[in-house]
Amino acid sequence: MTQYVYRFGGGVSDGKGLSKELLGGKGANLDGMASIGLPVPPGFTISTPMCTRYYEEGEKFPPELNAEVASGIAHIEGVTGKKFGDASDPLLVSVRSGARVSMPGMMDTVLNLGLNDATVVGLATVSGDARFAWDSYRRFVQMYADVVLGLDHGAFEEALEIAKEDKGYYLDTEMESEDWQALVAKYLALVEELWGKPFPQDVHDQLWGAVGAVFGSWQSERAKVYRRINSIPHDWGTAVNVQAMVFGNMGDTSATGVAFTRDPATGERAYYGEYLINAQGEDVVAGIRTPQYLTTAARERAKAKPLSMQESMPVVYAELAKVFDLLEAHYRDMQDIEFTVERGKLWMLQTRSGKRTAKAALKIAVDMAAEGLITKDEAVMRVDPSALDQLLHPTLDPKAKRDVIVKGLPASPGAASGIAVFDSDTAEKRADKGQSVILVRTETSPEDIHGMHAAKGILTARGGMTSHAAVVARGMGRPCVSGAGSLSIDAAAKVARVGSREIREGDMLTLDGSTGEVMAGEVATIQPELSGDFGTLMVWADGSRRMKVRANAETPADAKVARDFGAEGIGLCRTEHMFFDAGRITAVREMILAEDEKGRRVALAKLLPEQRADFVGLFEVMAGLPVTIRLLDPPLHEFMPHAEADFEDVAKATGLTVDMLKRRAAELHEFNPMLGHRGCRLGVTYPEIYEMQARAIFEAACDLAVSPIPEVMVPLVATKRELELMKAVIDRTAEAVFAERGKRIDYLVGTMIELPRAALKAGEIAEVGAFFSFGTNDLTQTTLGVSRDDAARFLGVYVDQGIYERDPFVSLDIDGVGELVQIAADRGRATRPDIKLGICGEHGGDPASIAFCEKVGLDYVSASPYRVPIARLAAAQAALATG
Repeated sequence: MTQYVYRFGGGVSDGKGLSKELLGGKGANLDGMASIGLPVPPGFTISTPMCTRYYEEGEKFPPELNAEVASGIAHIEGVTGKKFGDASDPLLVSVRSGARVSMPGMMDTVLNLGLNDATVVGLATVSGDARFAWDSYRRFVQMYADVVLGLDHGAFEEALEIAKEDKGYYLDTEMESEDWQALVAKYLALVEELWGKPFPQDVHDQLWGAVGAVFGSWQSERAKVYRRINSIPHDWGTAVNVQAMVFGNMGDTSATGVAFTRDPATGERAYYGEYLINAQGEDVVAGIRTPQYLTTAARERAKAKPLSMQESMPVVYAELAKVFDLLEAHYRDMQDIEFTVERGKLWMLQTRSGKRTAKAALKIAVDMAAEGLITKDEAVMRVDPSALDQLLHPTLDPKAKRDVIVKGLPASPGAASGIAVFDSDTAEKRADKGQSVILVRTETSPEDIHGMHAAKGILTARGGMTSHAAVVARGMGRPCVSGAGSLSIDAAAKVARVGSREIREGDMLTLDGSTGEVMAGEVATIQPELSGDFGTLMVWADGSRRMKVRANAETPADAKVARDFGAEGIGLCRTEHMFFDAGRITAVREMILAEDEKGRRVALAKLLPEQRADFVGLFEVMAGLPVTIRLLDPPLHEFMPHAEADFEDVAKATGLTVDMLKRRAAELHEFNPMLGHRGCRLGVTYPEIYEMQARAIFEAACDLAVSPIPEVMVPLVATKRELELMKAVIDRTAEAVFAERGKRIDYLVGTMIELPRAALKAGEIAEVGAFFSFGTNDLTQTTLGVSRDDAARFLGVYVDQGIYERDPFVSLDIDGVGELVQIAADRGRATRPDIKLGICGEHGGDPASIAFCEKVGLDYVSASPYRVPIARLAAAQAALATG
C-alpha cells in the first residue's frame, strides 16, 4: 500500500533521506532539520504524489488517506501533549504548501487551524492571554474564509478598518481582547452572509478543507504564471505540510522572523534578516508592519532606532546564530530561514536554499569553494546561468544627475528606467507593446506575478527586505525598491504622491535597487565590470566545458562585445542585416527589382565594396577565430519598397519608371514568403547574389594579415543537389579571388539544417557540406507547423495546458525538433566523421537547450553577444552533469 504521510519532529523522521520530489522542498527540509536535532514543531507531510492523485480523482481524497492523516495528527498530539479540537487545551496547526522547488507566495497557507467558538476560550485560558487568543481566532477566520472558502478578502479588511476607526485605533496592536472578540463575531456573520453557511466549527472539517485548498492552489492562476516564468513542470504537484502552531504573537518575549545565512543581495558572509516582536510570520512576509533588523551591525548601517534582535533578545539570537552555521554546513549552501520565538523559546519553521541575486550567487559559490565547503565544480553548478543576465547589462552612472523623489529599501539590486504603471494588467499590456514599465504598488501580492515579470523594476510603499516584492524581484533579477514609506499611492486614480510631488501613470521613473533611490526621469547608465568573482567562476567553467561557445553577430561592435564576453568565434553572421542599412537598401531593391541578370549584377557591384568592408570589420575583431557567414536568406519581400518615395528612389537609381517597378513588385509577390523564394532558392535562381557575397568574403579574408577562418553557410537547403550547386559557385569564386590576390586561405562550406527533410537526408547532404549549423528557429517552425511571429497568441495556453512543457521557441522541443537534430547529427557523422556541428538559433543561449546539445555531442553553440557568458556556464554545467 502506497504511503502518503510522513511524520517529523519529536524524535521521529519518517522521511529521512527521502527526496524533495516526494516530500517537497519544505517537507524534506523540515524532516532534515528534525533529524539533526533542531527545534522543529512536530508535524507531518502529505507527499506530492497525493497532489497528482487528488486531481486524477476529480479533486477528491482517497479513503485510505484518512487513517494516515489521523496517524499524523496523533503524532503531533503525542509530542505536544495537546489534543486536536480539545476545548480546554487545544492543538492548533498550520497547513502549508511545499513544492519541490521554492515558489514564494504562489500557493496557499492556513494558520491557527483548530480554533472555533469553544477552543478559543480554552486557548485564552491556557495561554493566560485572552487578547492573543481572540486575535488568533480573528486571523484564522479571515485566512480560512479567503483561502478555503474563496470569499472576498477585502470585506474582512474593511470590517477591521471600521472596527479600528470606531475605537480610534491606528494600529492593530492597540486593540484589546474584547475588540477582537467583537470583530470575530462580525467575521463569522460575514462568512455566513457571503458563503451561505456558518463558519465550519468541526476542526477535522477545517483540516480537510485547508488541505484541499493547498492542493487546489497548485492550479491557481498565479502559480501557473510563476511556473511558466520559471520553467517548472506543471505535473510536479505540491506536498502539504501540517505542523503544530507556535506563536510569535504572545507578548514581548515572542517574535517571528525571516533570515538568510548570507546577504542574498551581495553574497557577503553576514547574517541578514528581519524580525518582529509580538507578531506572526505573515506580518513579516506580507509587509503589514515594518520589521526590525536582525543584527546590530545592519541596524547601525541603516541608522535605524528600533533595537535589533541581537540587542533585544541576545540569548535567543546567540542560539539562532549557531543554528544558522549548523544549517549552512549541513546543506552546504546559503539558507533562507523562517523562525518563531514563543515566550523565549526558539522554533525553526523552515529552511531552504535561499534565492539570491546573480552577484550574490557568484560570490557565495566562489567563497564557499574557497572555504572548502564545496568543490570548484560544485561552485560552477551552483550558479543559474540565466541569472548572469543580471550582471551583463548597464547600471546607473554614478556621475549622472539624479532627481531623487523618494528613498526606500534597496530590496533587489540593479537599475531600471520606465514609465510608471499602477497595476499588473497595465504593466503586462504596456510591456507587450514594447514599453519599459516600472510597477508601482502599495505592496505586491502573488496575484501581481505577471506584472512583476513584465516590469523592468518594482516600487512598493510598504514591505521590508524580505517582503513578497523583494523576494520575487530578486529571483526574477528585477530591481526593486520596497518600503518607500513616504510614498502615498492611489492605485484607482493612477497617481502616487510624495509631499508636493506627483507621479502619474506614464511618467518616467528610474529605480536604483542597490541604493533604494527612486528618481524622476531617465538616468544615464554605464557598462558592468565583469571581473572578480565573475571572472573566477568563468575560468572554472571554461575548465569544465567541452563545447565551444560562439556568438551571433553582424557588426564589429557586437562582435567585440561577444569577444569580450568570451566568444570563441562567430556562429552566425546574418548578412541580410547588413542589407537593411539606409545607405545600401536602394541598391538592394534595385537588385531585387531588376528584370535580368545584367541589371542584378549592376546593383550587386554597388553592394560588393560595402559587403567586403562588413566582413573586414568582423574578421579583424575575430582574428584567427572561425566566422560562420550565412549567405542571403530572407524572402525578398522583406526588402521590397512600399512607400511611393521608396519606389521613386529605386526609379532614379535604375532609370526605370515607377509603374514598371510596381509591376515588377507585383510579379514578385508571394502568399507565404517564409516558405517561398528565399534561402538557397535565391542562390539557385540568382547565383550572382551568392557569387557577390562569396567574393566579398574571400577578398576581405585575403586582405588581412591575420587570416580568419571563414565558414560559408548556405541556408534553407533541403537536398544534396542544392548544396552542390551553391558550393560550386562558392568554390569557383574562391579560386578566382585567390588567383587575383595571389594568396590562399582555408575555408569551409556547409549548410544550415532548418528543414525536416534536411535533417532526415543529412547523410547525403554531408557528402557535400563540411559543417552543419542547426537553425532551430526555422526548424521549430517547420517541424511544428507554427509561425514564430504569430504563436504568442496561443502558446501560453498550450504551455498552461501541458501540450508543450515550455515555449518551444524559447526552449528547444526536445521530443520533436530535438529528435530531428539527433538524427541529422548521427547521419551526418556516419557520412563524414569529422563534420563540424553547431547550433545558431535562439536556443543556443538557453541553458536547457544547451544541455541537450551537450548530450547530442555538438561542437559548439552560438548565442547573442550578451548571452555568451550564459552559454559558457550552461555548457560547463551540461558537461559536468553528463560526467
